Amino acid sequence: MIPSPISTIGPYFPFEFADDACDLTSLNGATAKGEHITIVGKVLEEGGGPTVNSIVEIWQPDAEGILRHPSDPRFAQADPGFRGFGRARTLPDGSFQLRTVIPGAGNGRAPHINVSVMAIGLTWRYVTTLFFSEASDPVLDCVPAGRRPLLVAKKQADRTYRFDIQLRGENETPFFAD
Repeated sequence: MIPSPISTIGPYFPFEFADDACDLTSLNGATAKGEHITIVGKVLEEGGGPTVNSIVEIWQPDAEGILRHPSDPRFAQADPGFRGFGRARTLPDGSFQLRTVIPGAGNGRAPHINVSVMAIGLTWRYVTTLFFSEASDPVLDCVPAGRRPLLVAKKQADRTYRFDIQLRGENETPFFAD
């Protein structure tokens, strides 16, 4: 039997949904300030299998800790070369890659990047936070100590950080409840 659209679970993302959105380090011809990094990882199903055609979105403060959003009181001082929001599609092996900057700390928060995952079979997006260390942070402090390492990106060589996202199973990434 061939599945029909009514018997499958979406969402299905057109390829252009994530085109040209995986590099946050330039905007309107300007280059972002701060340490440019690459975040690599995989989005994995229970059992470690890759997800296919998933979207990983990130939004974060710039290198000074300022969000490119009007609700940030310092919005007018946001880095003119930094997008603040990006999106990448997973490849057939579940991998993704995003270029960004190390975010600055601000508003009592440790440097962090907000992460959202949308995937086939999920009825809502999963939201979590990526950290660069286990420094004290009000969000990270809410996670049981033994699960905190699942939210910390692992530094690789050459300004690259690895952050794998496990959707279900034993090492499931801690996600926010809806």
